[in-house]
Amino acid sequence: MLRTRRFIKYAVVGAVGIGTLASWRKNAYDIGSIGIVRLSRAAVAVFIIGSHYKKALYNGEITKSSPEYPEVKSKAHTFGAKKLLELCCANKGVYIKIGQHIGALDYLLPTEYVTTMRVLHSSAPQSPFSDVLDVLKEDLKKDPYEIFETIDPEPLGAASLAQVHKATMKDGRTVAIKVQHKAVKSNSRVDIQTMAALVKITSWIFPEFKFDWLVEETKKNIPRELNFKCEGENAEKVKQLFSNYKWLKVPDILWELSTPRVLAMEFVEGGQVNDLQYIQNNNINPYEVSSKLGRLYSHMIFITGFVHSDPHPGNILVRKTKKNETEIILLDHGLYAELKNEFRWSYSKLWMAILDRDKDAMKKYCGELGVEDLYGLLACMVSGRTWDTIMAGVDRTKYTKSEKDLFQSEVPNLLPKISEVLEKVDRQMLLVLKTNDLVRSIEHTLKTSTRMSAFMEMSKCCVHSIYGEQFRLCNNNKWCQWRVSINKQWSIFKLSLYYTYLGFINFNLNKSIESLLTNEYYAF
Repeated sequence: MLRTRRFIKYAVVGAVGIGTLASWRKNAYDIGSIGIVRLSRAAVAVFIIGSHYKKALYNGEITKSSPEYPEVKSKAHTFGAKKLLELCCANKGVYIKIGQHIGALDYLLPTEYVTTMRVLHSSAPQSPFSDVLDVLKEDLKKDPYEIFETIDPEPLGAASLAQVHKATMKDGRTVAIKVQHKAVKSNSRVDIQTMAALVKITSWIFPEFKFDWLVEETKKNIPRELNFKCEGENAEKVKQLFSNYKWLKVPDILWELSTPRVLAMEFVEGGQVNDLQYIQNNNINPYEVSSKLGRLYSHMIFITGFVHSDPHPGNILVRKTKKNETEIILLDHGLYAELKNEFRWSYSKLWMAILDRDKDAMKKYCGELGVEDLYGLLACMVSGRTWDTIMAGVDRTKYTKSEKDLFQSEVPNLLPKISEVLEKVDRQMLLVLKTNDLVRSIEHTLKTSTRMSAFMEMSKCCVHSIYGEQFRLCNNNKWCQWRVSINKQWSIFKLSLYYTYLGFINFNLNKSIESLLTNEYYAF
């Protein structure tokens, strides 16, 4: 009871403090009473969730050793997840963004939270069309219908920070207009401060739930995501970096109609990457989709270091081209991780250590990433596999439902240690973990999780990254550079033989070696 009173005390103090902050900054951020209402919703939701957990799990009538404890705990998680979802949908904006992130944290949260919040990946709340027109008029300095012949009132999709509408230009071109939700920017700073206070309170009540790192990342990333000019620049950069990927489509940006709150772009049709019905109706091979995604993200993470970090299904479309080829369409370029070379090299070596089942190497490279003492847990989080599977060989052990269930069942027991990993690990790892989990979620939906060809592509990228470090250390010594290049091609050749021997992929050896030697991504 005393703990509950303290909880109420801190919740009220936090609410008053942030409410006062909102009042002080009213003129600067135009939040006024809206900020206070949003704050109140958040404080009440956290109190209700906390009270329910206390009543269900800490009432003295049931202990962790009780047979009914797992079922009671699952029901408590479900209740908490639904209340959190209600809060996200009511407050929208940054809360939706946090909810989407939670929906990707398979390695951290109980299943009830992950599955409940995952609905936000495809069905975020919409803004009224009148608000959309207001933003267009304010930013483009004209009545929208002086610029566009038509604007579809129904959005093509709604996300946490914006929604996209189909429109027709006066010259007949069809475009997609991404319009920021009207109040999201003015509310974002107070929302983040509110969440920071509530997370501290929640962490105090439930020590195993530590999410300070999530608030820190949100503080860092939200301002960049709210500037759509940055998004346009990211789109053009990734298009340039992957210009040799003819099957990758990034819509062109219409800069003359783009502002920090409005992004106009080429309209591209396609089905969501997780829409199995669309994929089947259009004779698209899900394994081809999965392989191309794996190739793209492996190159982003291990080679370019410029990583699209929000690959939830609403941001990736697929379609058949006129040449009957499967094309991947990459949308929403607001959030990118820009990985430093040193991080890429350590991360690549960690993956090779996982593939080689080398515990000493795993420990060493986890140490370079900040968590040497918890290297086994980080290896599991990175690979999404159990420790037994890692030791048996993740590249030779197919991923099964029983392994997924085992992995998920162990997560609640490891929460304190997982939180410790996330607090200590190199900050760059957080977006990489999120990206890994979202891509795995797509593979799970496509039912391609058992594909082993992914390890071939990832291994090649790791080898390229590792030898890339050695190449730079040559300091323009031609003999050294030649030796490193030969060693790299030999390593890739051995990998090709190894995976062919395992029989997990259909691999034309001669053609693939020729491709490796001429592919610009594998040339220094």
